[in-house]
Amino acid sequence: MKKTLRLLAAIVAIGMTSFSWAEVAVIVHPSAAFDSLTEDDVSRIFLGKSKNFPGGAQAIPINQNEGAAARDKFNEGVCKKNSSQYKAYWSQLVFTGKGTPPKDAGDDAAVKTLIAANPNMIGYVDAAAVDASVKVVFKLP
Repeated sequence: MKKTLRLLAAIVAIGMTSFSWAEVAVIVHPSAAFDSLTEDDVSRIFLGKSKNFPGGAQAIPINQNEGAAARDKFNEGVCKKNSSQYKAYWSQLVFTGKGTPPKDAGDDAAVKTLIAANPNMIGYVDAAAVDASVKVVFKLP
């Protein structure tokens, strides 16, 4: 019985480890005039410091819903803020009239659908959800 419990615990631990190591892909419409963005480019767009893509086209950032694993990994890896810090950052900008946070659009499928339909949007999904309807311009390992 103890061996079975240990084996089960090991399987769960391995499963959780692989889940937390999933890659997050930053995606744009396939017609975007650029093939990649730097982490700084992406961070500036999602923190409201830049409103345009390289080349001048308008950039509309789209978030996944609060609590989504991809959102937490993206915020910590790209924006360098945990969930509370990200929320506080945007609360301050909204309060002072200096910005509007990215719209929450749902899960991987919802974000991908929005990005595929709008050449000005940028979002992120689990890399496993990427298909030909979008273009990957940055990956967060």
